[in-house]
Amino acid sequence: MKKDNQTVAAPANPADTADTVHRSYLALGDSYTIGQSVAENERFPLQTAALLRQESIDISTPDIIAVTGWTTGDLLNALSANPPVKTYSFVSLLIGVNNQHQGRTLDEYKTQFSELLKRAIAYAGNNQGHVFVLSIPDYSVTSYARGSDTAMIAREIDAFNEANKNISLTAGTHYIDITTISRQAKNDPSMTAIDGLHPSGAQYKKWSNLLTSLMLQELH
Repeated sequence: MKKDNQTVAAPANPADTADTVHRSYLALGDSYTIGQSVAENERFPLQTAALLRQESIDISTPDIIAVTGWTTGDLLNALSANPPVKTYSFVSLLIGVNNQHQGRTLDEYKTQFSELLKRAIAYAGNNQGHVFVLSIPDYSVTSYARGSDTAMIAREIDAFNEANKNISLTAGTHYIDITTISRQAKNDPSMTAIDGLHPSGAQYKKWSNLLTSLMLQELH
């Protein structure tokens, strides 16, 4: 790698010098990862990077591959068309709400999520411990879902999360339950963004605290 126009050798064992190694982070997902309806610095990947810097971890601004409305199939297509070209220190994956919202099948989700997780692990240099899956938030508690069958939405979200949790733990990656946090929005308006659907920056901060803690565990 280059530094001040000079070639310097990479550490032989980055794990032993975590505080001096430059880190990178790839976040894969949909509207929850791109931070629909919040400021850029309130996106959970950026809040996570900021928290890591507070712990003296040298980490670049996260790369985000996510678009509002994406299903697992959409994310797979995007990664196939433009695959990441480098290995990342950390990779997070949060995907599936649009599969549920569009009425796509759980079997399809399991197949496509498994492939996405396989790719996420590869992007992390085949280090399963540096891949972090976040559960799907439950939007049934938001004002957006008023007039819908909220009990059905919650049940289906739970079913999708049971699937992605089992797949993730079997693969040896980290799994973070943020669904419980998302349900706090039912009685706490500050947890929802101005659009009445997506999480607020305050809710994303709660996610980031959990994610940061696990990343730090992997570095020390």
